Amino acid sequence: MAVSIEQDLSRPGVLRAGINLGNILLVTGKAANGDPEGVAPSLAGLIADHLGVAVELVPFASPGAVADALADDAWDIALIAEEPERAKTIAFVDAYVEIEATYMVPADSPLKTIADVDAEGVRIAVSDRSAYDLYLSRTLARAQLCRAEGLQGALDLYVEGKLDALAGLRPALKDNAAELGGQRILDGRYTAVRQAVGTKPQNAALRPAIADYLKTAKADGTIAGLLERFGVQEKLSVAKD
Repeated sequence: MAVSIEQDLSRPGVLRAGINLGNILLVTGKAANGDPEGVAPSLAGLIADHLGVAVELVPFASPGAVADALADDAWDIALIAEEPERAKTIAFVDAYVEIEATYMVPADSPLKTIADVDAEGVRIAVSDRSAYDLYLSRTLARAQLCRAEGLQGALDLYVEGKLDALAGLRPALKDNAAELGGQRILDGRYTAVRQAVGTKPQNAALRPAIADYLKTAKADGTIAGLLERFGVQEKLSVAKD
């Protein structure tokens, strides 16, 4: 490991990776020692191996909590969605997978298209400070966002509040629709959420080292292999450069 990379780590020889437990596609289980398992934790381990250091997984309940923890120097890298608001404080290296974001609506809803949802009087349940919440906050002109804590909180708000739509990632919304019944998933997408690796802005040596690794890992099938290993290859796709 290069000395310059060592200097970018808060603890010598250890890469601390912030992991968002709220993304059920990228964190799909728990190891015997309690560490999270899935695509994101495994990728963090591969990055650490590439750098020649140990990995320490630092779990958080939500992506917002991961982003906030930068101020406390709680991680060296963070595996969360890249997003302009977050990029004000986090230096994103590269996206490794992407997920289509859309809406779920009741089966008898008059909302038929993505564009229909942005209308006066339409109330949308959304997971607070998720990447798609931040995106919709910038782009919606007329609809109202109603925020709840986490994916389950947003789903509960949608059901109990009889809201007009639930914003989310298509794979998770499909599961929600199957569980509830009487729902429709709108065709198309309002955005694609790109899951990425972020570092502290001052980590000038760590960033390019990780960028080089991710470029190779996407090209040589490593990322695709992780998707297959954890059974999410039908729900996620390897991000394009």
